[in-house]
Amino acid sequence: MNQNASATVRAVLLPAALGAALALIAAASLVMGFVSIPAGDALGIALGLPGTEAGPQFRAIVMDIRLPRILTSAGAGFGLGVAGAVFQGVLLNPLADPFTLGVSSGAAFGAALCLVLGLAFLGPATLPVFAFAGASLTLLAVLFIARGDSSRSPATLVLAGIITASILSAGLSFLKYLADERVSAIIFWLMGSFAGAGWDRAAMVWGAGIAGLLWCLWFARDLNVMSLGGRSASSLGVNPGRVRLALLCGASLVSAICVASAGIIGFVGLVVPHLIRLVSGPDNRVLLPASGLAGAVLLLAADTLTRAVLPHEVPIGVLTALIGGPVFCWLFRQRHAGGVHD
Repeated sequence: MNQNASATVRAVLLPAALGAALALIAAASLVMGFVSIPAGDALGIALGLPGTEAGPQFRAIVMDIRLPRILTSAGAGFGLGVAGAVFQGVLLNPLADPFTLGVSSGAAFGAALCLVLGLAFLGPATLPVFAFAGASLTLLAVLFIARGDSSRSPATLVLAGIITASILSAGLSFLKYLADERVSAIIFWLMGSFAGAGWDRAAMVWGAGIAGLLWCLWFARDLNVMSLGGRSASSLGVNPGRVRLALLCGASLVSAICVASAGIIGFVGLVVPHLIRLVSGPDNRVLLPASGLAGAVLLLAADTLTRAVLPHEVPIGVLTALIGGPVFCWLFRQRHAGGVHD
């Protein structure tokens, strides 16, 4: 099989395999939980199959609690996986993730400000709205700091992100100092959770994830060319500064919506693109959708583990760090041992 045929097979089989894995984990997650529901009833309710003889209690558990949470966790993982692959490709930095430009710090600051002030004028949506506003304003601040570099080089953007994140981290510490007894609510939100996720959050993360993927796929060929370097990209008709700005804005907004819906969830956008790149290769036309699906599989599996398997629910951000940290250490050692090549 020649190289082009092999790439075509990977482009078809890899997303298909990840999609099948996602469907299997979602089906298992529907059945698992504090209340045991027969698999046939759970799938029949979720898919709206006729003839399902399940009581109203089972229907309420599946349609009001488990299915929205499953879709929200998978959608957040999808968005973070796509954003992570974009950040690593745009910034040419294997340590880049969706939060490199300080988006997570901005979301955390916005959410903490909402909790300290006790704001609820939009009901339950107030906290996610403040988190999204904080993340979006942070992105604008980073672009403003980096405005002196017309090409928006990766080094300039990363430094601007570090500066902004440091300032926001100090502001977040000050808000914790002011929060008194509400500091526990801030810390809980910072660790991430899908508890209480509804259909509105599921629609929000999947809408943002799919729109972000389509937006980034539009520039996937240009992103491949930019991996050759700025001069080579310019000689081939690609404007690195314009493409970099478009991709960073898209990926940052997707990250902001994911963070606003569930809190800070690290390592998904960092580890998943590295793992997928081992199979898919560096072609972003395959890497981006595959990273999204793999992120959905990872985050849904982690949320099912903490919700239905562990004796007590562990914050999802803590669990992904416990899983992602050792995996990233393995990737790091393999890379330096010559076993992994990007």
